[in-house]
Amino acid sequence: MTDDWERRLRDHGFRITPQRQLVLEAVETLRHGTPEEILVEVQRTASGVNLSTIYRTLEVLEEVGLVTHAHIGHGPPTYHAVDEHVHIHLVCDRCKVVQSVPASVAESFVEQLEAEYGFRTDISHVSVHGLCESCKDRDFEPEADDPL
Repeated sequence: MTDDWERRLRDHGFRITPQRQLVLEAVETLRHGTPEEILVEVQRTASGVNLSTIYRTLEVLEEVGLVTHAHIGHGPPTYHAVDEHVHIHLVCDRCKVVQSVPASVAESFVEQLEAEYGFRTDISHVSVHGLCESCKDRDFEPEADDPL
């Protein structure tokens, strides 16, 4: 777990609580998780925790810089721990696997956006959708709700 999580909470005027520790541990265990997935992970240890506690705790953890979120799909945001390695999410629309790649792969794109449009990009929220290496060359029978 992030070494300075307790200090960060205290520095921002928040108390250290078991729920905050459990949610942070769940985020780190899952690597990428929706609030509902984080709830399931937390309830393995603390069955009395509810979804509203998860949302409130994620808000606090994001405010102090311990977690961040990305909009990987059309549903709720996906949370992951903040680390020194900013990354982009590659989301396979077929098998739903999420792969993290270094933000540096988009460096020239980000530089071009700023040079041509004056737009400074927060790359930590970027998700790129498509087909992963395993899915891109395989034939699939489309299902009724399959967007591809």
